[in-house]
Amino acid sequence: MPPHCDTRDGPVAKAVERSLESENVNPILIWLPDDSEAEMKMVFDKAIKARKLGKEAKEVADEWVLETAVRLHRKGEGAVYSGIKPAGLDEGPVVPRAERAIDTENLEGMMDFMTDTLENELQKRFREVVARKNYDVNDVAAGREYVHAFMNFVVYSHHLYLNIIEKHSH
Repeated sequence: MPPHCDTRDGPVAKAVERSLESENVNPILIWLPDDSEAEMKMVFDKAIKARKLGKEAKEVADEWVLETAVRLHRKGEGAVYSGIKPAGLDEGPVVPRAERAIDTENLEGMMDFMTDTLENELQKRFREVVARKNYDVNDVAAGREYVHAFMNFVVYSHHLYLNIIEKHSH
C-alpha cells in the first residue's frame, strides 16, 4: 500500500489533530481496533495534561499521541509499525482519487480511472500471452516465455477477482 495512514498528513494524523484540538479521543478511536482503545485513552489523557505544561511538553505529548495512534492503527491492519513517515509522500494515483470520491460523494472519476487501468492492464497481459501462444514446440525458451506470460495473465486475473470479491480487504 502506498504511504498513507502512517504519514504526518494521513487520515490518522488528521484525526489526532482533531482529537487534540477538541480534547476528545473519539476521532482517533475510530481508526483503532477495539483492543487498543484502553491504551490510546491512557496515552491521550496523560498527553492532554502534559500539553498544559509548556510548549516543549505540548510538542512531546502531541508526538506521543501521534506515534501511539499510528502504531495501534498499523497493529489493527496487521502491519508493522516503522515510525511516522513525513508528509507529502507520493500516495500513488488511487488513494487521492478514492479520498476525493468520498469527499465529493461522487464515484465517477474514481470509477473511470479504475476501469481504464483495469482494461489497459488486462489488454496488455492478454496481448503478451496471445503473442507467445504459438511457439515452436522445440524452442523451450519460447515455451517458457509463453508459460510466463500465461501465468502473468491468469494469476493476475485470478488475484484481481479475489480482491474484487473480498469482504475484508484492509
